[in-house]
Amino acid sequence: MRVQLLGTGSADGWPNPFCECESCDRARRQGQTRAPSAALLDGEILVDFGPVVGNAASRLGVSLQKVRHVLFTHGHPDHLAPDFLLWRSWIRTLDTLHIWGPRHAITRFEHWVTDKAPVVFHVIEPGDHFVAATSRGKVGVRVLPASHAHGNGDVFADEAVLYDITATDGDRLLYASDTGPLSDSCLDSVRERNFDLVLIEETFGQHVLHKTGHLDLSTLPATLADLRRVGAITAASDVVAIHLSHHNPPADQLSLALAPHQARIVDDGTVIDTRTTQKSRTLIVGGARSGKSAFAESLASHSREVTYVATGGERPGDSEWLERVQAHQSRRPQHWRTLESSDLIGIITNCTSGLLLIDCVSLWLTHVLDAADAWNEDEGLRSLATTQAHHAIDELAAAVRTAGVELIIVSNEVGQGVVPETASGRLFRDLLGIANTKLADACSQAYFMVAGQVLPLAAVSHLIAKEHQ
Repeated sequence: MRVQLLGTGSADGWPNPFCECESCDRARRQGQTRAPSAALLDGEILVDFGPVVGNAASRLGVSLQKVRHVLFTHGHPDHLAPDFLLWRSWIRTLDTLHIWGPRHAITRFEHWVTDKAPVVFHVIEPGDHFVAATSRGKVGVRVLPASHAHGNGDVFADEAVLYDITATDGDRLLYASDTGPLSDSCLDSVRERNFDLVLIEETFGQHVLHKTGHLDLSTLPATLADLRRVGAITAASDVVAIHLSHHNPPADQLSLALAPHQARIVDDGTVIDTRTTQKSRTLIVGGARSGKSAFAESLASHSREVTYVATGGERPGDSEWLERVQAHQSRRPQHWRTLESSDLIGIITNCTSGLLLIDCVSLWLTHVLDAADAWNEDEGLRSLATTQAHHAIDELAAAVRTAGVELIIVSNEVGQGVVPETASGRLFRDLLGIANTKLADACSQAYFMVAGQVLPLAAVSHLIAKEHQ
């Protein structure tokens, strides 16, 4: 299933054009804009069509000519702008369009239907199943109840629905916007569904007293936990938060808040291909006692199956080292498995399930250099050892890039202090810097820890692109 997000924002987008809060101001200064949420599936099924979706698609270079089905979640105007049928009628060569939605959503099209572009309307409600025919084959759709009522008699909100979509390749999508915490009946209907992709709303962030049918940073984690409890979300599911508003903290802070719950945010226009999507790969770098290991462990806490790979090995007679190891062990849940090994490439390559937490790369590199006799004073031997270390770093980065399981990798940052006095110290510093750089490039996200604080790192290529825009 190929899913392109034509929008990831809420009704007012993000930033709100009239707001100068920190969240809006930072997004505006960074050129980050989000249109109201909409998703295009395999180029032929569109979920929601609000007033700016057509324009958003054009800006992204996307044609909607092949769209055969539009699935509406409800009738609110940010999700349903009926005038698009008029524009479509001006293009005479288009196939029949099927529009699916709750009863009150469908009534909004009353004055926008023409005979020039054939349209078929389908009224649906929770519990319905239907098949959307596409050029690729049949797509199965199950209609689920949303929890979008505001308690104010708003019928458009009260009848909102969610969609459980099974693509022709068998991959499954849960589209869950707009909704508050899911009802027991909804959870029962998605039991053991094992979704490949979940697009779920996160409107209100830290504003938890909104009393609306939306999720926030208190109710979203609880909802994700419920979905994991019933087997709708598994360790292999990709969870992406949409319907984002300025009630959330700035995007980098929101990413950090969602990370422990194995959820992420993406930009408008992002394409998610469930057939090729790789597992999440996270690099955490920082100095000594910066909090990097504790942060890594907090990120891993969502997973039911964690293998902790300790690369330090045993140091008989070193009481201080033993205390460090025991402090780390005391923080880990009892059900975590621990491997004491420096064979990171073999472990990553052969692991087929769960999550690997590797702590840390700097000790792994020490083992690599020890095995290569890199500390030898003979320049020829040291040069050979350096070549072997570069090769090992490349192999590790390649293993990380193609890993079949989720990875969290911890490494030290040693390049910000004084230049080491010895040649061996300078060699280690340089090689670890190279390793960190290549691992960051191989990972899907990277964080820098300093004084217990977490700083998300942007890819250099992204910054260069911004600079030249």
